[in-house]
Amino acid sequence: MAITVTDPRPINRAEEILTPKALAFVEELHERFAGTRNELLAARAAKRQRVAETGKLDFLPETQAVRDGDWKVAPAPAALQDRRVEMTGPASPAKMAINALNSGAKVWLADLEDASTPTWGNVIDAILNLRDAAQGTLSYTSDEGKEYRLRTDAPLAVVVARPRGWHMQEKHLLIDGEPAVGALVDFGLHFYHVAKQLVLNGHGPYYYLPKMESHLEARLWNDVFVFAQDFLGLHQGTIRATVLIETIPAAFEMDEILYELRDHASGLNAGRWDYLFSLIKYFRDAGEEFVLPDRASVAMTAPFMRAYTELLVKTCHKRGAFAMGGMAAVIPNRRHPEVTEAAFAKVRADKTREANDGFDGSWVAHPDLVPTCREVFDSVLGSKPNQLDKQRPEVNVTADQLLDVSSAEGQVTEAGLRLNLYVAVAYTAVWLSGNGAVAIHNLMEDAATAEISRSQVWQQIRNKSVLADTGNTVTKELVERILGEETERLRTEFGDEAFRRYYQPASELIADICLSDDYTDFLTTPAYELVG
Repeated sequence: MAITVTDPRPINRAEEILTPKALAFVEELHERFAGTRNELLAARAAKRQRVAETGKLDFLPETQAVRDGDWKVAPAPAALQDRRVEMTGPASPAKMAINALNSGAKVWLADLEDASTPTWGNVIDAILNLRDAAQGTLSYTSDEGKEYRLRTDAPLAVVVARPRGWHMQEKHLLIDGEPAVGALVDFGLHFYHVAKQLVLNGHGPYYYLPKMESHLEARLWNDVFVFAQDFLGLHQGTIRATVLIETIPAAFEMDEILYELRDHASGLNAGRWDYLFSLIKYFRDAGEEFVLPDRASVAMTAPFMRAYTELLVKTCHKRGAFAMGGMAAVIPNRRHPEVTEAAFAKVRADKTREANDGFDGSWVAHPDLVPTCREVFDSVLGSKPNQLDKQRPEVNVTADQLLDVSSAEGQVTEAGLRLNLYVAVAYTAVWLSGNGAVAIHNLMEDAATAEISRSQVWQQIRNKSVLADTGNTVTKELVERILGEETERLRTEFGDEAFRRYYQPASELIADICLSDDYTDFLTTPAYELVG
């Protein structure tokens, strides 16, 4: 097996990350685990096809003993006992990393996945920033001379890094001439360069694991962790992982996922937007009963979403793992304080629901939201670091409740269709420019929002949905017309140069995947081919 770097210096100091020993470690990870990853991706497709034919998912009969068993995950290390507020955001550029570490949040989800465009420069810069942060040397000076430094007057957020999902490739690292596995590249470079320093700091190599669809995929991560710790001579269990339950099949395997990772697991997260995306994707051709109303009207209080989050809290606390709540994506608008005030009120209500349900903490996308989230969880937690003692024995969730999409209130409207197309193009355009965390209409969006938006459009065409506000039927022709109008709107908003470079290619990509008879599993896969 041979490893090749197609661009060894995408940014200044790249050679500090792309060292021969680090690359040898990444190569070893691929030799041991890439084959299993490929088999598991094929198994995803086969299972999805079976579900499409029946319109049903259920808890696995072959793992009943795991669900019934009396076991717990390993106790959390001290650095992860209190996770009441978690800041999310990309680890590149350095300015954003510093702001996240200084935010006052307990944890920073350092995102190499949905909030980051995986340009080769971004990938290496993220690892470099995380290494510098672990060493205490991370800094940045803007073109205007403004300096950004790590604070010394209060604790920095504990870093939990999120590598790419199993499906993504890394075309700038070739293994025997084939693109490397993005997840193994991200994990391998981060772990090799940062793990020992984090242990010396009193923390450890902590990870968020995205997009998994089965406990067998969790087992693969566990095998990777065991090997990696032995490779660097670290004690088993030094690595801790929180799994995002953001796919509908994973919602049926929460116990099993924790069990496979039990020596390394620290919790599960309710990845609400990707969860909706997965539900649409999984049941896209299962009939009208699985067509969701407009994205903006699907609240976390919808019965099927309540079933998902309450099952997550119950499962986590039964197993001694933390239950982490969803994203508050509001971006403060200082020019319109009344808009911000109303948005913060919604955030407070959402976080209050999570805290009262037993979640141990929750996510925010902007530092200004940290005090609001902390205040809500402080009022419920008091002097306790978490709510592991809140067991929720009254919760009993069935498969039918998890799949009860038709109970969601709201309608499918042309206004919602128009918004979906606008957001899908607007987000994809900025993603193509190299920025995966995008502010749209006072919300911080990542890839999940665009995935929901374009998937709803595809599903509505497939089901010939009738729009409640106009009476029109969703057809390819209607979508083409509205997409053209929204694309032209973006041209007027952002100008001809940006339009030509990013928005026009984004619109063409969204047209291709929305109007195709074949569904594209991930928007970021074809989009990745358009970036450097």
